[in-house]
Parts: sequence; C-alpha cells; structure tokens
Amino acid sequence: MLIQILTQQPHMLGAIVKNTPVWVWGLLAALLALGLSQLIDRKISVQRVAIVPLGMLGFALYGMVSAFGNSGQMAPVALAWLASASVTTGILLWLPTPGGTRFDAATARFVVPGSMVPLLIILGIFMTKYGVGVEMAMNPAASRDAGFVLPVASLYGVFNGIFMARALRLLRLRWHQPVATGGAATTQGA
Repeated sequence: MLIQILTQQPHMLGAIVKNTPVWVWGLLAALLALGLSQLIDRKISVQRVAIVPLGMLGFALYGMVSAFGNSGQMAPVALAWLASASVTTGILLWLPTPGGTRFDAATARFVVPGSMVPLLIILGIFMTKYGVGVEMAMNPAASRDAGFVLPVASLYGVFNGIFMARALRLLRLRWHQPVATGGAATTQGA
C-alpha cells in the first residue's frame, strides 16, 4: 500500500510525515549522528566493534517483533531473518577489510578508515522500520501476509549480516595480531 501511495498519490507523503511521532525524528537524528561518525578515520576499541552490530541487531529485532509479534508469523519471520543474516554474514565475511584497516596491538584499538557503508546501512534499517510502521498503520492485515513479512524479515537479516560480517572481519584482525602483555608481545590464535 505504501508503494502505491508513493507512486500514485505522492501528495499523501506530507500527511504521513506530519503524523509521525516526534520521538521517531529524535531516533533518526541519533542514528544519523552514529552513521556520520563512521565517515571519518578513527581508532575504536574491541568493545565498540561489537556495539554497533549489537545495537542494529536489537533495532531490527525490535522492528520485527513490534510489527509481526502478534501476527502468528514470528516463526517464519525469525527463520527468514536468520537465514538471510547467516548467508549475508557468510558471504561478506570473506571480503578483505578496507585498505588502511589494522589492529594496533600497542593500544588494543582498531584503526578504521571512514566509510559511508555503515551510514547507508543504518539509514536502510531506519527506513525499513519506518516504512513497515507506516504500512502496518495503514494496512494492519499485512502482518499476516507472508508476501510482506518474509521479505521484510529477510531485508532486516541482510542489514544485520552486513554489520556482523564487518565486525567479524575486524575481530579477525585482532585475533591474528600480536598482543602486548607486560612489555612483551604474544600472538593470539583464532
């Protein structure tokens, strides 16, 4: 229904945006800040490497449960999400880390070049959640339509798989680097 509105009645978009709760725009601002912070070269801790994928995982799971939790579709939704997240992670895990990415054993931090990819994925997750929310408000029966819920769950899985693969590729650098311990370096195995 939302796609029909966008293509056939785009003037209704103003009413949709106007009726969006204010907190949604605050969330978008926070997510934009997070995504924009990823544009610059930075040093990040091992813990921070895990925070973004876990946060986006929580946001995606919240999106699926809030949209489809009462629909009787959660088992197929969870399977579609898990399958697409696993496949995406498995495929992307083998891509090389971007040039200039390294683990600095002396500071126990990753040196990561700036990238637009996290910003685009964060915006993709937000727009998916927003679009699903609008669709569910206009057509609550869509939550029981496998043709709607399974592609949405799969899309959330793809987004989460991208973040997970990125984190795992970084952690792989850590696992294969010498670690400074008391002035001496030791090698960590995978």
